[in-house]
Amino acid sequence: MRMETTEQVIDTSYTTVHTLVSHNKEARRLRYMQKDGRFPVSFQKSPGDWNTYFIDIFTTLVEIRWRVMFLVFSLSYILSWLFFGLSYWLIAHVHGDTVHLDNNPCVENVRGFTAAFLFSMETQATIGYGFRGMTENCMVAIVVVTFQDVLSCLLDTIIIGIIVAKMASARKRAQTVGFSSCAVVNLRDGVLCLSWRLGDFRGNHILDGVARAQLVRYVKKPLGSVVLSYQDLEIENRDIVIATPATIIHKLEHRSPLYCLGPEDLLEEDFELVVSFTYTGDSTGMLHQTRTCYTAADIRWGQRFQDMIKVGKKHYKVDYARFNETTWVPVPSLSAEEYDRRGGSTEDSHVSPSVKTNGHMCQLNLSVTKEVMQQTVL
Repeated sequence: MRMETTEQVIDTSYTTVHTLVSHNKEARRLRYMQKDGRFPVSFQKSPGDWNTYFIDIFTTLVEIRWRVMFLVFSLSYILSWLFFGLSYWLIAHVHGDTVHLDNNPCVENVRGFTAAFLFSMETQATIGYGFRGMTENCMVAIVVVTFQDVLSCLLDTIIIGIIVAKMASARKRAQTVGFSSCAVVNLRDGVLCLSWRLGDFRGNHILDGVARAQLVRYVKKPLGSVVLSYQDLEIENRDIVIATPATIIHKLEHRSPLYCLGPEDLLEEDFELVVSFTYTGDSTGMLHQTRTCYTAADIRWGQRFQDMIKVGKKHYKVDYARFNETTWVPVPSLSAEEYDRRGGSTEDSHVSPSVKTNGHMCQLNLSVTKEVMQQTVL
């Protein structure tokens, strides 16, 4: 109870400054990737323009919104009914069926456009009420109805395939596999490590995939141009099986691009840590990818994730309410480079815990921490 009061007092003392710094920094730049994995990128004057969308029409239809898909679905049938209905009416008009009622018609009981449209709809939808039917008097009408039957089978196949593909879209499955809202830096076996969590929010699904992380920086050039640089981060155990939530670890060693950055340097750096998990869905067999990104403000120095897994009598119990929860741990306020230079010693390095302040990192001085703790105890 006393420790919880201590953290609340420390939170109140250090929240304002670091929150303002992080928010001001976020306001000055455009994110390379949104937290939900979307890229705020728009293409201007791309080669081929609309031609590329029509060449790969199936992918275009799979990627469009559902409301547009239902509009395309409805129009494809209605326009085809109108086209063939008009064809049957023209055939009846040329053959004289619309004028001479005693004439042997090409299609029984088709004397006008309305009847021709209804016959077209009945033929393509295989309703077949039996009131209207094809005769042997016009070979052209027989060819048209044959072509309509073949086209209707092809159209049904395409529409059903697109709807099934949209329902099994990788983006929908990716919403049930997610990363933690923040990343943490702490000591593991005497080594400073950056880590984040990955979990599958659906029950009874075991996913096997590959995790990847990349550091993205961009530099503004004259005339508004931007140059992007990409650096891969080495991850321990890239191949992951998510039966339970997994913690992905990147060691801050000399080959890491974050090796020379300390907790204060992070607030001044301008980068995004893009992380992804590529896997195959166990129920559909389709390839999926979940991704998100962390900015410097999303990295909490001196934090660790709270434990989620408990052992029951028959099951492992996973408490997803703690998926994004962190707690502070003593961590040196040094970069990994400086920490290794001192031989992993924390002497004169101001080993200080950091606390969670509205989702942002906050470093504490030990003397201040001890003072607040003494005041709380008293």
